[in-house]
This record gives sequence, structure tokens and C-alpha cells, in this order.
Amino acid sequence: MRRTLLVALLLGLSACATQAPKQAGGPVDTTPLSLIPMPAQLTRAPGHYRIDAKTPIVVAPGDTAAKRVAGQLQGWVRQARGFAPAIVEGKPGAGISLATRSTVKGHEAYTLDVDAKGVRIAANDETGLFYGAVTYWQLLTDPASQNGVPGVHIVDAPRFAWRGLMLDSSRHFQSVHDIEHLIDQMAMHKLNTFHWHLTDDQGWRLKIDKYPKLTEVGSCRKAVGSDTAGGDSYCGFYTKDDAKQIVAYAAERHITVVPEIEMPGHAQAAVAAYPQYGTGKPKKVSSDWGVNTALFNTDDATFVFLQDVLDEVMEIFPSSYIHVGGDEAAKDEWERSKAVQARMKKLGIDDEEKMQGWFIARIGDYLDKHGRRLIGWDEILDGKVPASATVMSWRGTEGAIKAANAGHDVVLAPSPVLYLDRVQSSLPDEPPGRPSDETLKTLYDFDPMVPGIGADKAEHVLGAEATLFTEHMHDWYRIQHATFPRMAALAERTWSPRADWNDFLARLPVQMARYRSAGIIPADSAFAVAISVAPAGKDGARVTLSSQTGYGTVRYTTDGSTPTPQSTAYTAPFDVSLPTTVKANTFEGGFGLAGVREEAIDAKSLLHRTSVQLDTCTDDLPLRIEAPEMVDGVRPIYKADIMNTCWVWKNVPLDGRYGAAITVDRLPYNYALWKAAKNVVSRKSRSRAGEIEIHQDTCDGPKLATIDLSKAKDRRATLQGVLPKREGTHDLCFVITGKPGPKMWVIADIQLR
Repeated sequence: MRRTLLVALLLGLSACATQAPKQAGGPVDTTPLSLIPMPAQLTRAPGHYRIDAKTPIVVAPGDTAAKRVAGQLQGWVRQARGFAPAIVEGKPGAGISLATRSTVKGHEAYTLDVDAKGVRIAANDETGLFYGAVTYWQLLTDPASQNGVPGVHIVDAPRFAWRGLMLDSSRHFQSVHDIEHLIDQMAMHKLNTFHWHLTDDQGWRLKIDKYPKLTEVGSCRKAVGSDTAGGDSYCGFYTKDDAKQIVAYAAERHITVVPEIEMPGHAQAAVAAYPQYGTGKPKKVSSDWGVNTALFNTDDATFVFLQDVLDEVMEIFPSSYIHVGGDEAAKDEWERSKAVQARMKKLGIDDEEKMQGWFIARIGDYLDKHGRRLIGWDEILDGKVPASATVMSWRGTEGAIKAANAGHDVVLAPSPVLYLDRVQSSLPDEPPGRPSDETLKTLYDFDPMVPGIGADKAEHVLGAEATLFTEHMHDWYRIQHATFPRMAALAERTWSPRADWNDFLARLPVQMARYRSAGIIPADSAFAVAISVAPAGKDGARVTLSSQTGYGTVRYTTDGSTPTPQSTAYTAPFDVSLPTTVKANTFEGGFGLAGVREEAIDAKSLLHRTSVQLDTCTDDLPLRIEAPEMVDGVRPIYKADIMNTCWVWKNVPLDGRYGAAITVDRLPYNYALWKAAKNVVSRKSRSRAGEIEIHQDTCDGPKLATIDLSKAKDRRATLQGVLPKREGTHDLCFVITGKPGPKMWVIADIQLR
């Protein structure tokens, strides 16, 4: 049934490739092809080729590279079609042929031809053959190919050499199985670099034989928030065998694993295990997100320790690159350390940033002597670094511009656009994260070849990667939601020489079906319907529907039934009487593109808002935060600016005297804010617990009510208040007095009566 619907979906979509005129040998099929990423060159050709259980995969005798890829393709065909083509040695003929040929130029490049006689994939190396096989698999799993893959001629090679994804396993730990699942999907998107963030303040995740306390002590932290569901401690690490298994698994899929061992900052887990390499004073593995101030010191013994660690890292990871971090190294400890200050004086270094440059350069020299290259975040540019060092630019694109123009190779990973911990929409059901709405289109619009890099320095742009920092991703579902389908946008922008957003959108529904077939639950934020409701008259409401991309047709119902392709098409805001339940979805070609969203509307709901539906008063550091306790079987998600506990409900219709029922919750305030801590807003409170103040129009406007928080008794509770008689429409500002830490109050929802 799904295949039938997808075929119907594709019939109405615009073509995704350059169309060739009809040629001798039969007509050219113009049915759109859903390939992601799009190849560099694709020409449609006459004919189709349909495979069955008797179709062979043919490799030349002695072509071991082709034979290995043939085995992988055989497995993909089995999963897609339910049979495994036999692999035979011989000359190319009918069937699917794989061959290494020197005539195909370029690493990772390939050619792919399909006609009525068969399929021919050629490349000059195994990686190119692999990517050619991936493209053929995509053609095979395109519903447009149910009657045979249409004729094509593809000449393809990547735009950038570094097409990466970073996974943070320090803040939250993932199983080997889940990491392998992620690597599988990277391979099917032609991404080739898995950047593995293994150490940070919140956990040291890699076993080091010479220093067992790194995992005995450094892999466990106090559980906070939703982590407490697993007990008081949050622990986990990878053995050397685990890491080698992941390296081998990735290598089979032509992905290089680049390990990251953070230094000199983000070192709290390490110095909790071995204090002598920090200040010497005992520390605990951090449970706080943000910028912790623990640093490695600059003693020679510390460099011996780090070199010993890197020796074992290099034994596990054959990557030419070793990532050493270098970001967010708060220099407070170095500024206070007599030993560090004495060493700086001896070296003739007059500030701590230059001292970090010396630190990184010393590590870089060690790696260079061992045939490896240092890569680090763009802060390493603040000091002198080895000429061979590669810079990963995360503080926007300025670091990449500076580094490339100085002759360093660069990888673009700028925040916020390529940071997948940023949420994708403002929908009520969006998971926790940074609510800056880094949408699918935001990522697709990013070009790694940023302005400001000289034309003669463009060769230094290796490519780009997206980063999965996992403060808010404690499980595999959250990682899937954050990654897919944004991985598809990253893949296209780092592989394909051209970008076409509308064409990409037309190809995306088939890719979403591929995700589901692979057991992936992708985010549907790009197509999901947002339902906005406002009062209309005495007993009605006005409903506005929208989707993030505007792709497809939004259809809705008001009788409680599930929308179908035959339901009413949305064309403009409409009025409903109360009570009414509106359900909506986006459709294209008879296929629903997202999960159905619904809104129950009555007089009570018009005067109700959750914190996710409210605005924060400021946008200093807003978060969508998960509650530590279950409510009706789920953990609620709250929106709050952790620098300013203040919310605004705009355009509230007030006519008379209203009661206010405000539900609050008490959350851990586990944020290491470093120098930003001085900017946390503190309001004078009457009591130790604090109060909720409700102000009219602005947060400095007339105070309408004060509600004592002591009645909540440090837990989720609903508190009552009364607003004085008012007329007209006003903004209401809800502020919480006091200052957050070690816990903070947040508003869960507000009901006016």
C-alpha cells in the first residue's frame, strides 16, 4: 500500500534531473527520481532495467574491491526486494556489473549507467564503487522504479572531501548498536567522517589502559533531571574493543572515525580522576551543562599523561586526524596558578590565550611526529598553532575565514546553523533543546564555501559537518529526531555542486519513507501543520493553519475525524464555533507527509497557554527543558530563559475580573555559566521561596497580582491568583522573583478563568 501511495505522490512532482531528449532505442522515462544527494551529472536515457531473483551481480575475476561492494549491494537488495542476487565472476553483461577502472578519475567518483541491458557501475577505487552502489540502491528503492529502474547516465563525484557528523557521547552515552545504526545512515547519505566526541566535563568515555581511573571515576556523574530515571548516577564508557568495532564498522562503509580528546578545557572528568593534572584539588565529574572552568595544567607530567593517552587513542583510531578540542577553555585556573604563571614568564608568553596556543602547538608537534594531524575548534587560532593544524569553525564562520586565509585547512561547523541540538520548529511537540528554530531549510541554505575566503584559498575548505551535542538528547529517539531529515540537507550541500530547495523538498517524501523502512523515526517538522487559535466573536474562534515549508496541501477536519486526501483544503483562516476539535495534516499526491496535529478548542482553551506557547521576556539563553518527573505518563517540556525567569502572554482579551491558575515546576539548575552568571536576572523576593508577579502590558507595568511560591513546596503544583477587573486586550507578563540556583521555578501552564 505504501509503495502505491508513493508512486501516486511522485506522479505530480517536478523533475529532479536534467532531462534528455528521446533517443533511439525507446522513449526516455521522465518520471522524477528521488535521489539524495543529487549526483553531479545525471542524464536520463532510454529504457528500464528490472531485476529479479535470477539477476546476477557481476564482478571481474580478481577484482576484490568490486567483490566486497557486490556483497554489500547484495544485502541492500535483499532488504529492499526480498531476494539476494547471486555474485558471479565474469565479463560485464546482463545484470548488475561492478568494476574498478582507471578511466574514472577522482577519489570517491563513479559512473552509473542503466539501460534495458543492465546496470554498470564503475570507479577507480572501492569507495567510488560503494557510492555508485548507494546511488543504485536509491534508484531501486524509489517508487518510480517499481517497474524497473529507468535509464540513466550518471557521472558523479563529491563537492567536498569532508562530509561529517559529530556525535557527543560524553554528555549522554549511546550504545554501540545505536552508533552503528547512525553510521549506516551516514553511509547511505555519502557522508564520510564520523567525528566522535569522547571526553568532556560530564564524562570520559574511552578506556585507557595506562590510566584506569579515567573510566573508573571519569565515566560516572551524578544524574540530573530526566537522567535520574536510571538511578542516582549516570555512567558509561567504551572499551577498546567497542571502539575498534565501531572503527571497523565505519571503515567497511568508507567512513573515517575521528576521535576527539578535549584539551586544555572541558577537562573536568579527567582531572576528577587524576587531580594532579589539574589544580591538584579534588573535583567531581560535572553534572552541569555549559562552560566548566576545569583545565589541564601545563606541567611536563601533564603532557606525559596526555601523550600516553594519545598513544592509546592512535592505536585504536587509524584516522590521520586527531581532534583535540581547544574550545571554551576558561583561563581562571591558569590565571590563579603560580606554576602556570611562572611557566608563562619562562617562555616569554604574556597572556593565557597565547599559552593555550603553546599548549596546543606542543600537542600538535607530538601528533605530527607520529604521522597524525591535529584538528581543533577555532579557538586554537587564538595562539600560534602548527602550520599543519586544521581548524573546525564553530563560532560562526569567522574562524574558517581567518584560518583558510592564513593557509590552514578548515571544516565548517558553525553554530547555530549546523548545531543539531537546536530545535527544528516551534511546534508544541518539539523535543527539548535550544529553541532557535534551525529548520531544515536553514541548514539547506548553508553553503560551506563562505564569502570572505580568498579565491586562491578555497582549496583549504575541506567541507562541513553537523554537530550533535547531546545535553538534551538522552536517548536514541531524540538523536533520530534531531538528525533526520537534516542529515539529508547536509549530505546534499556537501556532495552536490548545485542546490535547489524546491527540488530537494519534492524528493524528500521518498527519503522519509526510506528512513522508516530502516527503523528510523525522522522529524516531520518540515511538513507538520501548526494550528494557531484566537477568539472570534462571543462563542467562536478563528483558526490559522500553516506548515514550515509550505510544501503540499494542508487539509483539515472539524468533526473529530482524521484528515484524508479528500478533506477540506486550507486556503485561509476560518472560524469555528465552540467546542470544536481541528485536526490537520499536509498531503501531496494522496500521501500524508507528517503526523496528524490536532487542537481541541473551547472557551477554556482560549484562555489557556503552556510555557511552550508563551514568549520568553528575553532571548539570552532560552531552552526547552524536560521535567524530571512524569505527568500522566510523560515528562512535560517547558520553555524558559535560564538567564531570566520571565514569560509574556501577548494579546490577552480581558473583560472583567479573572482568576489565574498557574502550574509551576521546580527543575535542577545545572548550568555552568562562567562569566555569564553575572547576567542572570535577580528580582527581590518577599520570601525564601519567591513569588510569581503578574504585570500588565510590560514587565515593568502595573502589578496585577502576586502569588506565593511557598505553597508549591518545591515541586510541581497549581497555584491560584486573582486579577483585578480589566477591560480590553493586554499583554500579561509573568515573572518569578528571586534568583535561580541550585533549582529554578518554571511556569508549566496558565489557565485564566
